[in-house]
Parts: sequence; structure tokens; C-alpha cells
Amino acid sequence: MNRLLASMIGLTITMGCSLAAAEIPSELEEAARQEGRVDSVGMPDSWANWKDTWEDLQRIYGLEHIDTDMSSAQEIAKFAAEGENATADIGDVGASFGPRAVQRGVTQPYKPTTWAQIPDWAKDEDGHWALAYTGTIAFIVNTQLVDEVPHSWADLLEGDYKVTIGDVGAASQAASGVLAAAYANGGSEHDLTPALDFFAELAKQGRLSFTNPVISNIERGEVEVGIVWDFNALNYRDQIDRDRFEVLIPSDGSLTSGYTTIINKYAKHPNAAKLAREYIFSDAGQINLARGYARPIRAEHLTLPEDVAAQLLPAEQYVAARPVEDAAAWEQSAQRLPRQWQEHVLINMQ
Repeated sequence: MNRLLASMIGLTITMGCSLAAAEIPSELEEAARQEGRVDSVGMPDSWANWKDTWEDLQRIYGLEHIDTDMSSAQEIAKFAAEGENATADIGDVGASFGPRAVQRGVTQPYKPTTWAQIPDWAKDEDGHWALAYTGTIAFIVNTQLVDEVPHSWADLLEGDYKVTIGDVGAASQAASGVLAAAYANGGSEHDLTPALDFFAELAKQGRLSFTNPVISNIERGEVEVGIVWDFNALNYRDQIDRDRFEVLIPSDGSLTSGYTTIINKYAKHPNAAKLAREYIFSDAGQINLARGYARPIRAEHLTLPEDVAAQLLPAEQYVAARPVEDAAAWEQSAQRLPRQWQEHVLINMQ
């Protein structure tokens, strides 16, 4: 496993507890308190344990909060469409969507005080975006509905169950699942053809599901095998019933990537949004994310509580996972993917 990936999945995290309050610049704290609230998109309570961060921001700094859940693409479109009439201050988007948001001109920069501890590959040099946590594409398998648990992408083609990936045209998680399948089948950021062929075969078999792999659908038994981030899969499993589900990283290849906050250029509460980013990158905020099964970007600088470290998948699960090698190529491929998905995969749906 290369050193970069080892850092991304947090192999150097030590045990213990580090829950000191975030060191927020006093001027920023005062300005944020005056604004009194921060409104987000794509940062729901159930995703990466945002719940604890919003509760901390309310309890410590008096910030009221509301979130509207939506996909990465929808967040950027909302910022652009509302402009000066913004109803959201901050959002959380997949890694490939950070640069797109900057290109659309809908972000404003802010570098938290822990900026130097964020790896260069994980941040925009001007501070428009920075990954707060990483995830790896995993399978969540309902063992009550699936007799033989698939441990690889190759296994998926041999089953008789439905496979759910979500909205590839809008959701970063779903698009990342396509890239993970490409890695496992000889493709790359430059060439998603092997993955498109893979999912086209599932569609031809009548085994590609339109169901969205969110916790409500998984709990109702509407997802037999879901392709989701590891932090979502582990969270869903533990919230519903650990005995009903198996979570694993596919053994023949996967993608490790992450999510970044973007602060709306037109935010009505810009200082509260900046304070939120400060807190997210503090020790306490990073541990909150880890409690949601995500792997904090500042892993090498953190000490996780033992119970938090223990809930993550073992390191050996990640031996075939790798980060994006050519971010620019992936950004371009991700933009082409919605049309390719329609033309090569959905056309085969039975």
C-alpha cells in the first residue's frame, strides 16, 4: 500500500482521546455569533455524522442550523441559480466537484488555522475547497436477501440479486462507484469504458436497480447489494442492524476519494460558514467525522478515541483501493459520465 493511500485511510492514527475545543480566531467567532446561524446543503445528520458538528456549533457558538440534502451537482446549481438571493451558506461536495464549483464562480476562499496540516493534494491552493475526510467505495450486502456475499466486482456479475449504485448523473458517490469499477476492470480516470461495459452487462441481466442506496431504502430491504462509501455503509449497518448486513471493500479494486466543503460566494452568513469550516478541520470536528465512520483528512495529526478507531474497517480491507492519480482527467471524465451512462448503460435497462 503506497504512503499516500496509507495516509488517506488513516493507518497512522493512534489510540486515545483528543477532544479539545477548536481554536477559532476571536474576530471570526464574534462575527459568526452576530450572524447567528449557518445553513447548509448536502450535509445531513446521517452523513459522516454531521449531526454532532451542527450540535457543537449550536451549543458552543450559538449557531442555529438547517440542512437541505441534495447531490453535489445540485448544490453547485443551487448556488449559481440563487446568486445574491442565497438560501445556503455552505455545502459538501465530492472531490471532483470542488474544482467545478470554482469554475462556476460560486465559491469564496477561506483557509482554516489547521491549513498546513491538510495534504497539498487535498486542497485548493487559494482555499476555495479542501477535503475534510476520505472514503472508499464499498459494498453493503443485505445477507437476509443475498445467499452468497460478493467480495469483488467480478462476483457481482455472477449473482442473481439486484445491484444499486444510485444516480450516476448527479451524485458524487455514484460517479465514484463507476470509477472504482473502472479500476477493478482495467480502466482509469482517462477511460471509464470497462466500467460502463460492466454496468451495461448488469443492466442487460435486469439486475441494475434504480433504487437510491440511502438508509431508508436499505432498511426497508429495497437494496440487496449497494455500492456506497465505506463510511455510509458502516453507518447504515450499525444504525439498522449489524447482523443483517456485511460491509466490505471489493478485493479486485476500489477508489479512495473524499468530500470538500464549499462556502457559497453569496452566503448570507459568510462568517458562520467560515467558522463551520474551522470547526470541521479542528481536532473535535475531525473526530466527529470519524465517529461517522469517515477517515479524517488530518489523520496523521489526530489521536482517535479507542471506540472510534475500533469501528472502522481493518486496514487489510483496503489493499486494492487507490486514490485518483490524475485529478484533471477524472474531472473531465466525470463531466462526460452522465451522458455516457445514458448511452451505454441505461439504454440496456430491462
